[in-house]
Amino acid sequence: MPIETTQTRVEQAQKGRRWVHIDAEGKSLGRLASNAANLLRGKHKRYFTPTVDCGDFVLVTNVAKVKLTGAKLEQKTYFRHSGYADGAKVIPMKLQMERDCTVVFYLAVKRMLPVNRLRQHQLRRLKMFAGATHPHSAQLSPEVKP
Repeated sequence: MPIETTQTRVEQAQKGRRWVHIDAEGKSLGRLASNAANLLRGKHKRYFTPTVDCGDFVLVTNVAKVKLTGAKLEQKTYFRHSGYADGAKVIPMKLQMERDCTVVFYLAVKRMLPVNRLRQHQLRRLKMFAGATHPHSAQLSPEVKP
């Protein structure tokens, strides 16, 4: 019986990647983001290891139609700072959803992933689209297509 090493788990994880399609229409932003984060990490797989990037590709469509509960649309803000004096920028969620709704979903997923060296690799496998059309239909298997 061969000994399973970290290298064999990495190879197994890279071969076992699949594309998961999620339709965001009418779903809650937080629950959807946590499901996407778990799929990106690979926590649903039996050979999950925190130190190995074994997650799947996640394709999210209709991000513009995601449901926001409470008064988040009016009260929540996104803060960033350039590092210079008076370089703070505060953008309300309503304005950010009008400009680019995929940024809202991206930040929600990013902040649910652990801060380590694997996070950027996992986020590269997250594909988001505001509408229902996307260029990744060839990657989806026939039973997964919407």
